[in-house]
Amino acid sequence: MRTIYHYLAVMLTAVMMTSCENFLDITPDGQVKRDELLSTPEGVEDALYGVYAKMRGGSLYGQELYFGTLEVLSQTLWCYGNTTVDALGKYQYQNTQVKQIFASVWTDMYNNLSNVNSVLNAPLVANAASQPLCIYKGEALALRAFMHFDLVRLFAPQITVDPAAEGIPYATDFSLKTPPFESLKDNYQHILADLVEAEQLLKDEHLYSDKSAFMLNREIHLNIHAVRALMARVYLTMGNKAKALEYAERVIAESGRSIKSKTEVLGDLAGVLSQRECLFGIYYAGFYSLVNPKLQQTISYSSLDLRGDFMTTYEQGVSGLDFRTTAYFTGIEQGGQTKYRLSKFTDIYELQNNASARPTHLVQGINMIRLPEMYYIAAECLLDTDPAKAMDYYNKVVTNRGIDALINPADLTQELINKERYKEMIGEGQTYFNLKRQNLSIKSHDGQTTYSPDAGIYLIPVPDAEKENRY
Repeated sequence: MRTIYHYLAVMLTAVMMTSCENFLDITPDGQVKRDELLSTPEGVEDALYGVYAKMRGGSLYGQELYFGTLEVLSQTLWCYGNTTVDALGKYQYQNTQVKQIFASVWTDMYNNLSNVNSVLNAPLVANAASQPLCIYKGEALALRAFMHFDLVRLFAPQITVDPAAEGIPYATDFSLKTPPFESLKDNYQHILADLVEAEQLLKDEHLYSDKSAFMLNREIHLNIHAVRALMARVYLTMGNKAKALEYAERVIAESGRSIKSKTEVLGDLAGVLSQRECLFGIYYAGFYSLVNPKLQQTISYSSLDLRGDFMTTYEQGVSGLDFRTTAYFTGIEQGGQTKYRLSKFTDIYELQNNASARPTHLVQGINMIRLPEMYYIAAECLLDTDPAKAMDYYNKVVTNRGIDALINPADLTQELINKERYKEMIGEGQTYFNLKRQNLSIKSHDGQTTYSPDAGIYLIPVPDAEKENRY
């Protein structure tokens, strides 16, 4: 890992490259600084670190696109008395505060896409023909695809419903001008094109693992295995199960990652990147400062509570003891009752004011893609064509979480895969997208209401300013 002083420098770079406007504030002076920055490999590395740094912001994966908004939309987390969370959880997308949340997501993501495009358009990277320049280009293309994919999953209809429907702008330039909106089909073609090229550029990255500090800790970069895992996600969302299976199985076989046993789950995601399961994560030493008040503490009108029946999901109809119940949740006595907190991401060393005791090999940050997801994708893709093999993939995860293996392939269903995926990835911002992909209804956090897709729960509007300010 680079020193803290390096990361401070990266943050200054990120600040220099961004503004609080909808997109980048480009001035002649800023253009000169940008060109100077991107004229050397070291400058390109700093710019890429700046892109990763912005991704961990609260409006993006530091909160809203991880344990925040997306988990409220899936009805996993709630905040009693908070009017914004209440409106969000009732899918009131025209509520002023809700619109502000999504406007920040949209603006900050496209702002960061301009940053990554500035790297891709720099002559040093655009004309890359050798390492490490090809690796820089591969990472930047993967980052562009990653961010666009989440934007299209959030702000556009599900592609399998209507590929010709309007998608989002696919930004490929460092410019104040936003590109035109395009169809969902075109969006996904662009995403896949970037990922295919990234895969080609990164395929030999392992040969350069000891060449520079940038090549260390590849899990904090969109590396080759993370790119393939993202392709599995994309293809599954598109309904192409054959390609999704191909990439998921390749990650399982070639990534060098493995599923942790049930006795190793405790603390594995607690403010750090999983040592064996993380395929891609964002380095973030300050993640605890966001997580603690929202998830660990019980602050009225601010902290997020778990849905009332969440523990039933882990215990009902299960043979065995699910070790995730102690690894992911903490019971706090309050008013004579036990109130559970989603402590899955809480750095236990920070919580105990003992950060200096954290083992140096642990990387602080946000787990963005983990290996268990690939097993669930493989199981889903094989469910109709090879139930026995699908069951094997499913059993690989659940038995390592303490649950007894299924014996009869006929007992494995899509509903069961969804349930286990939910239990494994709770709080990680993927459940809402999984439900949307399958066009499923969502039961409210209190169990009193069932929200139907027909009610528009998956139709988050593009921010008003984006439509109003186009020219």
